[in-house]
Amino acid sequence: MKVLVINSGSSSIKFEYIDVSKEKENVMLKGMIDNIGFKGCTIKMLGKQDSCTIKNHEEGIQYILSHVPRGNIEVIGHRVVHGGERYKESVLIDDDVIKTITELADLAPLHNPANLAGILACKKILPEIPQVAVFDTAFHATIPKEAYMYAIPYKYYEKYGIRKYGFHGTSHHYIMLESMKLLGKNKINIISCHLGNGSSVCAIKENKSFDTSMGFTPIAGIMMGTRSGDLDPGIITFLEEKENLTFDQVEKILNKNSGLLGITGTNDMRTIWAASKSDDEKNKQSKIAANLAMDMLAYDIVKYIGSYAAALGKVDAIVFTGGLGENAFYIRKKVIDYLEPMGVLLDDLRNERNEIIISRSVSSIKVLVIPTNEELMIAKEAAYTYDISKYLKKKTAIP
Repeated sequence: MKVLVINSGSSSIKFEYIDVSKEKENVMLKGMIDNIGFKGCTIKMLGKQDSCTIKNHEEGIQYILSHVPRGNIEVIGHRVVHGGERYKESVLIDDDVIKTITELADLAPLHNPANLAGILACKKILPEIPQVAVFDTAFHATIPKEAYMYAIPYKYYEKYGIRKYGFHGTSHHYIMLESMKLLGKNKINIISCHLGNGSSVCAIKENKSFDTSMGFTPIAGIMMGTRSGDLDPGIITFLEEKENLTFDQVEKILNKNSGLLGITGTNDMRTIWAASKSDDEKNKQSKIAANLAMDMLAYDIVKYIGSYAAALGKVDAIVFTGGLGENAFYIRKKVIDYLEPMGVLLDDLRNERNEIIISRSVSSIKVLVIPTNEELMIAKEAAYTYDISKYLKKKTAIP
């Protein structure tokens, strides 16, 4: 089945055109349109980057479809960040789904409206092609209530749906499936560490999400590229009072100006790592900040791994994925060195080579590096959901 995968951001569209079958998965075309509606709009496709004048998502979809043979597209899969409590799996998009995604914008104001823009553009241009919404939050629908509830008055959960939802679900789901194949197990317990500019750690128990570090919003959990991660909520009111800031200003600080950027002045881990190794006296403060940031990040990750290991009871593997998880061997080493008293032992050479299995053969828990592929997961989910809908329609049809 040929699937067009669309991941719409507020000013960008990532896409992949994938042929999905049981025998193979073939990416036939992929690319990205960035800075839509702005002067610096660019298009990356077929190994080239060009400037463009695309004004909105509809024009962006039109451009993509000028390179993808429309008649061959069987289904379109969309990444949608927030499905709330309504959507626990991927769904065919209809007017009711569009309405609900719109309503859920209160829970994901930076993401759902952008995701919806891509959906509406495809609906207008290709009304005959079925579309599927694949929700980041859906994989975490299995988290038990004691893990997703916050200890605030219950009425706020009932009134506003304030609870842990978790994100990166598509990535964690993909990592679970790949880990099952790699370990040759039908059921697994793993701790999946998706580390990038946005990061989350997920405890997966018997193939189901059991807990995850991100919460009501993607700001929660470990420190990230520009997000603070967990912090004492009293800091918010303290900063508002001492710095005479509005809530929106504080929210921007915590989302856009914190994390690695807040500690070091950059959210590029390659730059931070280089600074940590510098012996130039002029860069002494940068070196101190870089080492502090890396130590903070590793410690954050370890705290979640430790607590999730206790909650799971038995752990088959700790898995690293995402841009940092797959490449920053020095962060992985800092994390796993903490776990040596638990019998988790790293093979330094394999780790530096970014091999798939980076733990020693005698390690109590396997440590893996598995590249994530959210676009492929979206394509598979879209194809499966569309196939199921056709089957159910056929099954319930009146002879």
